[in-house]
Amino acid sequence: MPRSLASVARTALAPGSGKALGASATPACREAPRRGNSPGRGAAWGRRFGLLLGAGLLAGCSLGPDYHTPEQEIPPAYRASTATAAQAWPSPQWWKGFRSPELDALIADARTANFDILAALARVRQADAQLRIAGAGLLPTLDATGSAQWQRTGLGTGSSRFSSSSSLGGSSSRAVETRSYAIGLNAAYDIDFWGSARATRASAAALAMFSRFDQETVALTVVSNVANTWFTALAFADRLAVARRNLADAQQTLAVIRGRFAAGTANALDVAQQESQVALEQAVIPNLQNQMDQQVIGLGILVGRPPEAVSVQPGTLDTLALPEVAPGLPSTLLERRPDIASAEAQLVAQNFNVQVARAAFFPIIQLTGSAGYQAAALNQLIGPGGVLLSLASGLTQPIFDGGTLRGQLDLSKAEYAEFLAAYRKAVVQAFTDVDLALTAWRFTTEQERLQRVAVARAQRAADIARAQLQAGTVDVTTVLTAETTLFNAEDTLVQVRLARFQALLSLYKALGGGWQRPAGAIADQVPPLTPGQALGGFALPVGGNLR
Repeated sequence: MPRSLASVARTALAPGSGKALGASATPACREAPRRGNSPGRGAAWGRRFGLLLGAGLLAGCSLGPDYHTPEQEIPPAYRASTATAAQAWPSPQWWKGFRSPELDALIADARTANFDILAALARVRQADAQLRIAGAGLLPTLDATGSAQWQRTGLGTGSSRFSSSSSLGGSSSRAVETRSYAIGLNAAYDIDFWGSARATRASAAALAMFSRFDQETVALTVVSNVANTWFTALAFADRLAVARRNLADAQQTLAVIRGRFAAGTANALDVAQQESQVALEQAVIPNLQNQMDQQVIGLGILVGRPPEAVSVQPGTLDTLALPEVAPGLPSTLLERRPDIASAEAQLVAQNFNVQVARAAFFPIIQLTGSAGYQAAALNQLIGPGGVLLSLASGLTQPIFDGGTLRGQLDLSKAEYAEFLAAYRKAVVQAFTDVDLALTAWRFTTEQERLQRVAVARAQRAADIARAQLQAGTVDVTTVLTAETTLFNAEDTLVQVRLARFQALLSLYKALGGGWQRPAGAIADQVPPLTPGQALGGFALPVGGNLR
């Protein structure tokens, strides 16, 4: 950023006083208006200023290091799939494949009102503002100045604007008044010869993209959490239905045993055992109801509303579809995960920060200029005789700073190494997530198939036991065992089906949820300024600058 601006008020002299406005006058300052009237000398200074500015713009260089995507070990295929497996990436609205209108409505609410998503969007705007701040260093600054000064010297009854007199006896005196007016423009520009300002802006651009990738990661996490919470609520509703159904069967069996007890074909122990079974199954229901309601209440914070405003009622997992998805090859995953893109964006930004730290060792070249008018009378302010012009250039070279610049460079390099490790971890974690989800999907699918067989057989055994109990050919213990087995088998089936839904949900999330990385270098992907944002470069207190 510019180091200092030349103020035209410092060179505007108060006629007759020999003093500049707010600063001590020097002979050079008093002669400034006369030099400004020399067209030959002013033109020469203008040519020198133009040459310096052109040289700075054309001769800028970068001190490196140039960024290259780090090499990473990419497996030829996922451990849980084959290299020839078909590829079917999730669509951007992948959750619609479950065919749950309630889930679609919940996710629509979450995408517009979830607090984490709103905070992530605010961070995007913050990063864009930081980018504009960083980019300002590539442009010159321009300030307008204006001043008016009145000064009175002496306590005499008379006054004179530009002269003073006194008698030898000191019996009379005249006061002296001076007035001065000045207006002008000041400009300053730091030549970005070593690429420091460009690297600063590029770093901010990479961080702006990081904020966008991070927002996509947050959105994917929120959507996955909504779906997982909804599926869990449905699973508890299914388990509650299983418990109530088995309770009804147990109560029906108890009625049969009581009938037999009244007829003298069953004893009190048979009745007590079945009553105990009924009581146990009744005790299960409140806990399942509690857990289902807990999941529905938890949906409130995810959709950005109070729990009282969430009116959905869980149905059943059995009516939902399980959409197919396939990961393809691991080499294509890096372009599909927003968390990998955000990790690389941080790495790119830090690479540019290393360039900034290196450029700090080299000279800073600055150009300053000012132009304006000054006069003793306001009606004479704008005129050839009051023109003030000033051009200057400067160079600052750090020589000894106690190791500050070297420490900043070492710090930037160490931070780059940290972000490099984080990027590589994100890549490996992505492959791990896919393999875990694929493995869970494969085995839960097989487990659900086998568990359905187990439920069918347990149901058949329970039906036979009840029929034989009514016929009086088996005791109550056989019925109790059959009912307990059936209840456990049906309850386990619901949990296995939930695990299968969660495995598929994890696979969608591991594959990036339908997101795809934009083409091009990260620092070049930032959207350009809109016309309204471009006008925001003007620092006047008008329009959007006051909102």
